[in-house]
Amino acid sequence: MRSLNGVLLAIDAGNSKTDVAVLSRDGQVLGEARGGGFQPPVVGVEAAVDVLAEITRRAWEAAGGAGLDPRFARVAACLANADLPVEEEELEQALGERRWSRTNRVYNDTFALLRAGVDEPRGVAVVCGAGINCAGMLPDGRTARFPALGKISGDWGGGGGLADEALWFAARAEDGRGEATALARTLPEHFGLPSMYALIEALHRGHLPPARKHELTPVLFRTSAEGDPVARALVDRLAEEVVAMATVALGRLRLLDEEAPVVLGGSVLAARHPRLDERIAELLAARAPKAVIRVVTAPPVLGAGLLVLDKEGARPQAAARLRAHYA
Repeated sequence: MRSLNGVLLAIDAGNSKTDVAVLSRDGQVLGEARGGGFQPPVVGVEAAVDVLAEITRRAWEAAGGAGLDPRFARVAACLANADLPVEEEELEQALGERRWSRTNRVYNDTFALLRAGVDEPRGVAVVCGAGINCAGMLPDGRTARFPALGKISGDWGGGGGLADEALWFAARAEDGRGEATALARTLPEHFGLPSMYALIEALHRGHLPPARKHELTPVLFRTSAEGDPVARALVDRLAEEVVAMATVALGRLRLLDEEAPVVLGGSVLAARHPRLDERIAELLAARAPKAVIRVVTAPPVLGAGLLVLDKEGARPQAAARLRAHYA
């Protein structure tokens, strides 16, 4: 049986999926597992941590720990819905009650994207997938972050928000309350429906599950690429939001006047929509001229692994080995 003394645990848990990796101190991946999403607001903290525990058990067994209780020298968990420091503290306590380790550190999952995209824990990341968030950090431990709780915390954008905006403009275009837009045609066409009225009815009556609204975000970008002014304006507004978050975070960390990475990730930003990429680059060059854009497509569990290696004081070779595994 492989010795598992002193191994580390890295967790990246998003709303839709969770990745877990058991690591050696030299950055070798000993075992991995994937499972369902982490949603404490929906199922409660204990039930959500139960999901993590099951996936962790499978990763532990893959590392050679079958028949033994999971034990780790250190745990780094980058978790969705850990949006406020008080929520991180609550989740750290919940992990501590599992007795996997005496040293548990919980981060919002945006920090996993950031760490995956930088060579040291220094810079800012904006993630735009189903939602939108931004986080920054410095090697001395200082961070910059946003609550990212939706409209109540001033957020706009993300795949879900873009879909809702596209539906709003398309509905008003069809019934005459708003300006004309091709979205009134392209959105219902995506579902094989003849009109926005039919799409509204299908969503309202549950013939289309609400989760399928996310399919409309790529339709919005295609409609924008075809030149529709309303769709293009929504894409441009998303670029404004991404750059606003990034520059505010850079300013809080006093990095606006230094060469610093701005890491972009999540399904919307990683899709590399040309107009969105161009507008972000243009706006960021005007507001933070020394910022360096990096788009990350590596799995965020890499970032969680690098964070736990950072805390362990691992050598640079360990980080390089871990990056090579996820290359």
